[in-house]
Amino acid sequence: MMKLISAFATLLVCGSTVWAAEPVPLTSLRAIHALSNAEASKTLPVALQATVTYFRSYEKSLFVQDGDVAIYVAATTNEKLTAGDRVLIKGTLQPSFHPSVLSSDITLLNHGAPLPPLRVSYDDLLNEELDCRLVVVHAVVRSADLILSSDRQSASLQLLSGGGNIEVVLDSVDADAIKRLPDAEVEVTGAVSGKFDGKMQRVGIVIHSSSLEDIKVLKYARTNPWSLPVTPMDQVFTGFRVHDSTQRFHVQGTITYYQPGSAVVLQNGSRSLWISTQTREPLKVDDLAEATGFPDVHSGFLALTRSEIQDRHEPAPITPLPVTWQQMASSGNIFDLVSIEGEVVTEVREALQDEYVLASDGRLFTAVYRHPAATSLLPLPSMKMVPLGSRVRVTGVCIPENSNPFDYDKAFNILLRSFADINVVAEPSWLNIQTLTRLVIALLLVVIVVGAWGLILMKKVHRQTTAMAARTEAEASLERRRSLILENINGATSLAEIIEQITDMVSCKLDGAPCCCQIADGAHLGMCPPQYENLRVVRMNIRGRSGPLLGSLIAGLQPLSKPSVVETEALAVGAGLATLAIETRRLYSDLLRRSEFDLLTDIQNRFSFDKRLEAQVEKARLSSGVFGLIYVDLDEFKQVNDEYGHQVGDLYLQQIVLRMKHQVRSVDLLARIGGDEFTVLVPEVRNRADVEEIALRIERSFDEPVAVAGHILHASASVGIALYPEDALTKHGLLNVADSAMYKAKNIKKQIAKMLV
Repeated sequence: MMKLISAFATLLVCGSTVWAAEPVPLTSLRAIHALSNAEASKTLPVALQATVTYFRSYEKSLFVQDGDVAIYVAATTNEKLTAGDRVLIKGTLQPSFHPSVLSSDITLLNHGAPLPPLRVSYDDLLNEELDCRLVVVHAVVRSADLILSSDRQSASLQLLSGGGNIEVVLDSVDADAIKRLPDAEVEVTGAVSGKFDGKMQRVGIVIHSSSLEDIKVLKYARTNPWSLPVTPMDQVFTGFRVHDSTQRFHVQGTITYYQPGSAVVLQNGSRSLWISTQTREPLKVDDLAEATGFPDVHSGFLALTRSEIQDRHEPAPITPLPVTWQQMASSGNIFDLVSIEGEVVTEVREALQDEYVLASDGRLFTAVYRHPAATSLLPLPSMKMVPLGSRVRVTGVCIPENSNPFDYDKAFNILLRSFADINVVAEPSWLNIQTLTRLVIALLLVVIVVGAWGLILMKKVHRQTTAMAARTEAEASLERRRSLILENINGATSLAEIIEQITDMVSCKLDGAPCCCQIADGAHLGMCPPQYENLRVVRMNIRGRSGPLLGSLIAGLQPLSKPSVVETEALAVGAGLATLAIETRRLYSDLLRRSEFDLLTDIQNRFSFDKRLEAQVEKARLSSGVFGLIYVDLDEFKQVNDEYGHQVGDLYLQQIVLRMKHQVRSVDLLARIGGDEFTVLVPEVRNRADVEEIALRIERSFDEPVAVAGHILHASASVGIALYPEDALTKHGLLNVADSAMYKAKNIKKQIAKMLV
């Protein structure tokens, strides 16, 4: 009866929250515990008293308990709370694994003794009702390591207890004590919580302990692990033992993905599950199916393994969920059938799969079509080739590379079921590398046609008279020169050398008459006589296919000679070759610069920066070197565009880049990798302090207002750094660390701004 009365009271509280103009704050943990996540999403106010069981101040993670009910609180206090403190918490509810509290104010009422923990087993911890409770569990330590969490050192213990594994997050940096724990029999006291994936599904158990006093050692290991005899690597498996009591589960949903002999993905509403199975039965995507298997966690992802599956042959298609890059990067759509648009950057057929690299919202992701197994009777279809630069819509199953819901911007892949899952939405712009390549080929064809015409003409002259044999040989020699010039234009020969070959060819055609080329930028190449006063000067303009003249081809002939077709032809062919050579070299230089530099700010772009960063990682790896990475994100840049327009926004970016250029060294690399995102590669540093100094100079460079187009704009930026190899050993790892540090700094700014308001 008391439970019914309590539930009825809770419903009355929830009802009053809905209909009252100003909801009455919830004042007990039991009332909050009775709510669903849907009710918690209404941001109901709370004002309750409870006892602290665990508090990590630098992460603002707080666990409190009252009686047999506990809850998680996202804290905002700077108080040094300890276990046993009685506090008054004000704030609002928010949905999570269970409803939790986003605090607005926490008041310390009094100090007290820590609450007595509840003695539990591994099976007890599987009960969701114990979430956030203070517990004590008996276990054996499998591993004990010092780790970094939020840039602070702490310890992580992996325990084996009863039927499963438990992770302990321990706020201790006593390395000597931690090293003695492997294989010890212990009792661990702490606040229990779950490990979660992007959908807030439990994929593990975590106990949060404040100090080594919460680790009671019942018996240390009999043998030091480092004193064990050395085992040959190929005999390690002889010690493998598994006592598996995991129960089998039965699930059902619609088949959204099927890789025969490997895996099936089932989706039921907003829930999706990866099913590992060796079946090769002819399952049909979009059919309703059932599966049985054993729960397991791989790389943080919940799955069923050793599974059997049955197709019910009942169509139940799932409508793909339209998503953005940011939604996918939050890992909230693990294994869901989704649809996303992007621009094709590259595509490649590999041995086991076809990959399409797409760009969406300035970020990259990969759509993958996995080939049928080699033992499959299904033929491998030809890869669907999509013109680079096309905007496409891809449909498939989302596979993030990281399941942690508290990490920022995780990489992900889209698994395609067939090539029908990739559809072109818009064709690429005509101004691309392929079009320009075709244009160059067309120019080459024009020159070849001109050359062919000249060859035909020479053959005709040769057929008409044998008296001109010597001249024909000379023409053949010139043609060989012209062919060599064409080869050099298509090769790596410098422009100056090619122009000199052209002037030499024209001079030879004109019986040794001096010939030179005046390029539009002022350069003179070839045989330039000191004066033309005693010569008849013939000039032929070198015309570009579009735009201004590229220069002139000049020949000095005998003063008494008369104009002829030969000289016009020689100069025309020379001018045509010069046009092709100049425009080809300029086109190549322009394409090269466009591929490596940001056109607005004239600094390195994302792709150029990625190559430099990869090279720096490899260099540092081989030389055991140290280098830094700085991630810069402009604050409120969108407001500049919205309020003053994109033209002012572009000028603003150019001014900001000039300031940052003045703060970095000549050896450092400044790059723009997004609309308002920049990175700085700092290759020559001794330690983190050197990188922090440069980052601080960059951040302070925004202190002075920016004058743009008659407007005075106040600029600021959020900066994050990463140090190789201390923070990460890979390009993506360094970018993620620096990016996370930047977002953390940005969030701190926002919180400070809110507090000041």
